[in-house]
Parts: sequence; C-alpha cells; structure tokens
Amino acid sequence: MNAVMGADAGAAADAADMVWIPGGTFRMGSDRHYPEEKPAHFVQVGGFWIDRTPVTNAQFRAFVEATAYVTFAEIAPDAADYPGALPEMLQPGSLLFMQPPGPVDLHNFANWWQFCFGADWRHPQGPGSRIEGLHDHPVVHVAWRDVAAYAAWAGKELPTEAEWEFAARGGLEDAEFAWGPEFMPQGRHMANTWQGSFPHQNLATDGFERTSPVDAFPPNGHGLLDMIGNVWEWTQDWYAAAHADSAQRPCCAPVNPRGGSEQGSFDPCQPEVRIARKVLKGGSHLCAPNYCRRYRPAARHAQPVDTSTSHVGFRCVKRAPG
Repeated sequence: MNAVMGADAGAAADAADMVWIPGGTFRMGSDRHYPEEKPAHFVQVGGFWIDRTPVTNAQFRAFVEATAYVTFAEIAPDAADYPGALPEMLQPGSLLFMQPPGPVDLHNFANWWQFCFGADWRHPQGPGSRIEGLHDHPVVHVAWRDVAAYAAWAGKELPTEAEWEFAARGGLEDAEFAWGPEFMPQGRHMANTWQGSFPHQNLATDGFERTSPVDAFPPNGHGLLDMIGNVWEWTQDWYAAAHADSAQRPCCAPVNPRGGSEQGSFDPCQPEVRIARKVLKGGSHLCAPNYCRRYRPAARHAQPVDTSTSHVGFRCVKRAPG
C-alpha cells in the first residue's frame, strides 16, 4: 500500500478511542473468492480516523441514555411498509441465530435464522436475556437508521466500504487475511469465527460461542481490533453485486469512491421487495469454512437497511478536513 499522510495525524486528538489511518492507494476486492468481491482494482482513500473497536454495548447505552433513542427493533413494523405481512408478525423484534440440532440444507438460511419477538440490543438473545456482563461486547440488533443516528450523535460518520477495507488490511498488500496469509498462524485464533460444521456444530475452540469482548483477539497492523469476525459491520455504501470500478493501475485509481446507488442495491432475485441494501464488511462469529469464508478484508455482504440481527454491529470514522 502506498501511504500518503494528507493531514496532520493529530488533527483529531479528541478521538482518544480512534486510530489515524493515513490515506493511500491499495488494491480493493479479490478475484480469488466470492463473485461479489470482483474485480480486484485500485482505489485511493484520504486520511481518516476510525474507531479502534466496534461500538460496544456500553457505548451504545450511553447514546440511548443521552438521547432516549428507540431502535428499529424496538418498534412494531408499520403494516403499510410490509403489504401482505401477517398481522401477528407485526411486533417488535429482530433476527436471531438459532443453532439447529443437526445438519440442515445450507441453501435455506431460515434453517438457522428466526425472527424473534423481543430481541433487541438490550436483549441480544431474545426476551429474558440481558447485556449485563456484556458491556465490552459489540452492540448488535442495530439497523441502518440506528447506526446512522449513533454516528451523528457522536459527531462521526460510517466508513465507506473502501475506507473500511483499507483500514482492515492493516498495511498489508494483497494479504488474504487482516494479519497475513494464514488463517491460524502457528495454530493461533486471530478472530472470533465459527469452528466446526456450520450451523449445527459449534466447537467454540476460540473460546466463544457467540460474540466476544472487542479486545479478545490481536489487533491488526494499524492497532485496530475486531476488524475481522465477531460481528459484521455496516458501511455507508449501497450494495452492488460486483465492484463497479475496475482500475487496474494505481495511476487510475478512483479517489474516495462511495459505492453504488440506492436503486441499484435492490435484490434482483426478489424484484417485489424494494428494500435498499448496504454493504457489510468483516464477517462474524458465524462465518465458517464450510459455509461463509467471509472473514477476510475483501469479503462483503448485502444487508437490507430495515434489518437487524444478532451478528451485525458497526464502528465509525472521522475524516480529515478538506
């Protein structure tokens, strides 16, 4: 990666829990894995500050207590927004991972995802669960409007996909993982991912069945924690099925790209569903070798803006002025 300072690294000294990422040019995406990661291409980003960790339950609680904010999952869906929905389904809730007792069809995610009434950021495993003892775990069950509201309150923004991936790579050029070429160097777990046969066998050899404290695994080369695994993270960009720009030389790299369009983010496989989708990055504790090898910086996933789950969180950025 070609690092360019572009701004005084002390310009955002108030951001004690953030890390300065000098701007630079890097190869974004991958031609070796999932189709949506193609094509690998050069991108240039300016310098920015990024949260050292995903936003935690403690941090999100401070936001809610200061603003009386109510998250998307805590509000009953409006029937007008979901024509044809069964009345009994129009209750507050969120998607919750439910481990099946045995092997299931991996083509049907309904085999392990359940819309759980009463699941929200305060109740991450549904009614009766609490976040006490999980203050340093990433907040989950946050939809797009929730993370945007938190960022505005904090005086920050959500990262673009390019910024997020540049930061996640930790200064390594074309490495498959955020820490180098091997998934488990010398047998060491480097991130909270799934061990065993997903979704029915969770060996938890990394020490965690679900989310983990945000400082449980080693930082990357920029000193950032949990850029891979634990929870997926929201970005600003609208999702497209492939990267739009294919600059193959650093000289032609687009500067600070912002991804696709809202209209183009709709799922072509469900033309009747007109819900826009954003790009998620980083993978989660549910990513497994036999199902979702998206525990890499180049990996990406589409998330509808009206959807929250038990494995999606976020972190924020502050950009250099100018």
